[in-house]
Amino acid sequence: MSSDTNAISDPLYLSPQEYDAVIFDLDGVVTKTAAVHAAVWKKMFDRYLKEKSNGREFVPFDIEADYRDYVDGKPRYDGVKSFLDSRDIHLPYGSPDDPPDKETICGLGNRKNLLFRGHLTTHGVETYPDAVDLIRRLKKEKLKTAVVSSSKNCSAVLETAGLKNIFDAQVDGIVSEKLKLKGKPHPDIFLEAARQLKVTKERSVVIEDAMAGVEAGSRGGFGCVVGVDRTGRGRNLAKKGADRVVRELSRILVLEKGASMGKVDAKYLPSALDRLDRIRTHVESRKVALFLDYDGTLTPIVRRPEDAILSEEMRSLVSELSRHCPVAIVSGRDLSDVRSLVRVEGIFYAGSHGFDIAGPDDTRDVHQQGQEFLPVLDETQKEIEERLKEIPGARVERKKFSIATHYREVEPDKAGLVEKAVDGVLSEHPKLRKGSGKKVFEMLPDIDWDKGKALLWLMKELDLNSPEVLPFYLGDDVTDEDAFGVLLKRGIGIVVGGGSRPTKAVYRLRDPGEIFLFLEKMLSILKGGQ
Repeated sequence: MSSDTNAISDPLYLSPQEYDAVIFDLDGVVTKTAAVHAAVWKKMFDRYLKEKSNGREFVPFDIEADYRDYVDGKPRYDGVKSFLDSRDIHLPYGSPDDPPDKETICGLGNRKNLLFRGHLTTHGVETYPDAVDLIRRLKKEKLKTAVVSSSKNCSAVLETAGLKNIFDAQVDGIVSEKLKLKGKPHPDIFLEAARQLKVTKERSVVIEDAMAGVEAGSRGGFGCVVGVDRTGRGRNLAKKGADRVVRELSRILVLEKGASMGKVDAKYLPSALDRLDRIRTHVESRKVALFLDYDGTLTPIVRRPEDAILSEEMRSLVSELSRHCPVAIVSGRDLSDVRSLVRVEGIFYAGSHGFDIAGPDDTRDVHQQGQEFLPVLDETQKEIEERLKEIPGARVERKKFSIATHYREVEPDKAGLVEKAVDGVLSEHPKLRKGSGKKVFEMLPDIDWDKGKALLWLMKELDLNSPEVLPFYLGDDVTDEDAFGVLLKRGIGIVVGGGSRPTKAVYRLRDPGEIFLFLEKMLSILKGGQ
């Protein structure tokens, strides 16, 4: 992969639970016509510039920089004007009916179009197989699709490519002219596609390869903007607002209708240690933020929670990392408990699954709604302790905003009795809900708050809500899935453990030993090493 790419995950998952439609740019995403357009633009501009030079040496059209910066993704006449302005050449706009030999913006644009249509007739059109396959996979799961193009040749290209009826909607240069839509980087063409599909922009995905197109999708407020990096310009696409960047559309997986985003088995995820070269390219171009679970991540899982002691080596590593990037510990433990165990100054701590957050400079946020549940938690604690006293090995751990019922030391044939007792108590307290983890059931306030919400609060508090920031979240438990979900569009989730389980993470590490190695590598990268 090119060092200029910014592809964040492999793979990227699209769920019918989250999205209703996907809107594709045509040239460079679905069909291999972007290179043809670029070559034809060069042929037209070079001929014109040579004519204007009157025999003097001329600077030819640069098929990389000039096409990318001034022409790619824009309506034809806008592209002509944009490039000529860059050369300090100013022509009258003219009329769309101008002949191709007339020296006007429209005349040159029509000259380019004549060359393109000639190429189309002579050579036909190639498609990107990964794009056609993705469209068919989307249609199989009943997601709507649309194609957009600034070109008035869109229908001709689709017909030549054998894709005439594959899309549910089409917004091209002809439609844009009729409706007076502004060209990219304005979002009008994508918004019109969503309107035709009868979907909201928030539940629509835009897939683009041009910087102007990515910027348009970002400006439009679409649910997800995917940049296609077929030429090694991923970093630029990310800077223009791409939520995710992929090299191949085959890396976009479409989940089955009704499936949640957490249906990917952790055992099939690539190791973060094996993907260090890829991760390094992301880190080199963006600011890093690290969010770390405690139990099972920084320390091994132990039979008794009080025995989960952080090693001095790990403490020193976390402290050193905090001098190079923002670091936060996000734990189900009480705030005071996790702070006393970690003992690293200058970082944020989110205790009780994010109900209680504290950081440097006396920063503090206590979820006020959670405070209202303290009396019912006190009552519930007494009831569950009473029900479990006859089950050997069962332990009740009261935290400020939750009650953890541990059954790691319970005989396997009696574990079901623990869950039955928890369910029985919860049936009498509808204001609480059940959470689960590794050999533990938790009783929590039944409100919309979790580690994912805590992560969002921390990112806002630390001013990390920017495309220039790459957040990592490392965790091992089911409760960490909410945080992985938050990062699906903006960062990297790493699940810890070697077993099989549904996850929203994109990489895995086997145990705290591998976590230590990974964090050591991250520190080296942040310090500019290898």
